[in-house]
Amino acid sequence: MAEIKLTATQRTEFGKGAARRIRRADQVPAVLYGHGTDPVHITLPGHQTLLALRQANVLLSIDIEGGANQLALPKQVQRDPIKGFIEHVDLLIVKRGEKVTVEVPVVLVGEAAGDVTVNQDLTTLALEVEATHIPQSIEVSIEGLEAGAQVAVADITLPAGATFHGEPETLIVGINVAAELSTESEDAETEGDEAEGADEATQAE
Repeated sequence: MAEIKLTATQRTEFGKGAARRIRRADQVPAVLYGHGTDPVHITLPGHQTLLALRQANVLLSIDIEGGANQLALPKQVQRDPIKGFIEHVDLLIVKRGEKVTVEVPVVLVGEAAGDVTVNQDLTTLALEVEATHIPQSIEVSIEGLEAGAQVAVADITLPAGATFHGEPETLIVGINVAAELSTESEDAETEGDEAEGADEATQAE
């Protein structure tokens, strides 16, 4: 994943009033922390930050005016629940070559066989990867899979250098009989039982 460069300025004003003033200026209050350093409070460009954070696990190269460059991953992003703009960002400092554990989105590709339902148990996978080599997604093929088929973590090929520390049998996706077919089958069985019951009642008379 390519690094996205953002230019930041250090801030000395804190509190809700200061944060509102920053956001009105189309900027985002943020804090950098990690590796035993004191937290650094910064301000990021609003529009560029919004675009950058559309990517999962984006690696940011933060140029702090008057300070050093820092590589960072978004740890927590606070958004306005109604308007969706970014209110605050917590950024975790990382180093080149360092391994981090991140939630990587799972993307299903291909088409399963007809008359089935696809149940995705995992939408993300927790992987330990190098901070500068975080995959954007993990593709899992369901092409041609029929009812009863399952795909577990052990069945997929992880990106080079990525490690999954959970159970290999952890289910990612399962293929089941379509609900309509199941309902039709149950209805047919019910009708058969009712017909059999009616025959028995007629014979009893």
